[in-house]
Amino acid sequence: MKYAVLFLIFISSLSLISCQMTDQQPSSISDDTFNWKSANIYFLLTDRFNSVASDTMRVGADKATAVLRGFEGGNIKGVTEKIKEGYFQKLGVDAIWTTPVVRQIDDATDEGTGVTYGYHGYWTKDWTSIEPSFGTYEEFKEFVDTAHSSGIKVVMDAVLNHTGPVTELDPAFPEDWVREIPPCDYEDYVGTVECTLVANLPDIRTESTEEVELPQSLLDFWRSEGRLDVEITELDTFFNKTGLKRTPRNYVIKWLTDYVRELGVDGFRVDTTKHVDEDSWAILKQEAEKAFEEYHRKNNSTPSAPFYMVGEVYFYGITGGPVYHFGDKDVNYFDYGFDALINFDFKTDATNDYEFVFHKYDSLLNETYKNISVLSYLSSHDDSQPFDINREKPLKSANMLLLAPGGIQMYYGDETARPLKKEGAVGDANLRSFMNWSSIEDSETKKILTHWQKLGQFRKSHPAIGLGAHEMLKSEPYFFGRTYEDDVVIVGLDLIQDQEITIQLPTQWSTIEKWYDSYSNQPIIAQNGTLRINTDQSTVLLSPEFP
Repeated sequence: MKYAVLFLIFISSLSLISCQMTDQQPSSISDDTFNWKSANIYFLLTDRFNSVASDTMRVGADKATAVLRGFEGGNIKGVTEKIKEGYFQKLGVDAIWTTPVVRQIDDATDEGTGVTYGYHGYWTKDWTSIEPSFGTYEEFKEFVDTAHSSGIKVVMDAVLNHTGPVTELDPAFPEDWVREIPPCDYEDYVGTVECTLVANLPDIRTESTEEVELPQSLLDFWRSEGRLDVEITELDTFFNKTGLKRTPRNYVIKWLTDYVRELGVDGFRVDTTKHVDEDSWAILKQEAEKAFEEYHRKNNSTPSAPFYMVGEVYFYGITGGPVYHFGDKDVNYFDYGFDALINFDFKTDATNDYEFVFHKYDSLLNETYKNISVLSYLSSHDDSQPFDINREKPLKSANMLLLAPGGIQMYYGDETARPLKKEGAVGDANLRSFMNWSSIEDSETKKILTHWQKLGQFRKSHPAIGLGAHEMLKSEPYFFGRTYEDDVVIVGLDLIQDQEITIQLPTQWSTIEKWYDSYSNQPIIAQNGTLRINTDQSTVLLSPEFP
């Protein structure tokens, strides 16, 4: 990789960062209860989250662009700064997923939505170096190290399906590397996999078993940066060690897994999963796991969880089970290295009441499909129909998502009601405005953020929320209980303030007398198996009180 030598000499001294959490009763649950199946993953666009002075910048991106389709200045150092401030820790975040940080094409394109640069990170020019608008390799290393020292894992967005568009400054890879026709028609497996997603987005021939030479444009780029010999030597070492053929997909797999091997990245979010043959994903997972093991062996460390791979199979939903249907072929991606798939069902399910959603996901994940995992979300960077596009239900959004069984994905600004519409923006650009830090001290935004923080912390402290068996305790007002191993929780939502509520505890909890409400920070005593709750809050988050 580009900075292999610098990696060996770069030394970063980082002290353990205080979580700076909001006041909350200490939990009896230990810190080693992390499980990818119930993870709280925070997803952000690197260019749109936070900006801090960096050691590098893009040169020449000076074309006027359509609204929200140029570089806005967010960078890797900006994300690192927010870790140091404790922002993610206050939300109970387990892992941060950033859009791709690799080098993007140099020019802008206009493919029908207005002049656009690769601000989003999905238009790769070179997998072996960092996009200068986002920062440097050293800054990315600092981000990963800072996250790890703060108890947060890093999920890297992996693009294996395509390169960036072809421009005057960005020539196409050779024909034995990519196809530029036909466009995908989605009529069957081949019409979804061996095709181009959109016009001028060259599709990598991942299914090819033919060995290929490196693209001349890539060799010239490496030579211009004085690292050609290093890159060639690393490739020789990789292919000799693995015995893999020098096919297009295996080159990219080498480059992607370098970030795991050198930095200890904890997982991949795999872009456009169903548009790549499934065998390629099995190889990516295999090599990523080897790289993960190599990193920890070299650093004399023990990972707290295995390497994680979650796939974006567009329109996949857990309601249909583990298999995706192409029409003429069924594929179970869990058989090809995936630990989870992004769940497109959840945003629609969330239009129902709490019990419908929580009972459904408890039943599916803990009974019907208990050997698979999903990552549910309410809004994202490319879903034009999120749960709450007008940000009218930010508290209900928090309740649905942060209390849902299974893994969850927060999208940057969910917790601050960042607008999902921007005047003049077209298509998915609406979803990608800069993080609304300027409004974070407004009273209404602060109320929303505090609610997300309290629920996020409770979820992180109590594995029963994401993994436990669910039981409704009361329908009006709504209360539920969950248990997982030794963890017990009771949650009440949308309560009428200052009105006494009586909860008859289930038999298995009837002997527990001391409870603690983490939302209001108040103890509650059960008498004869009955909880009498008086609160001036709309929410209670109960767990047995421990000394």
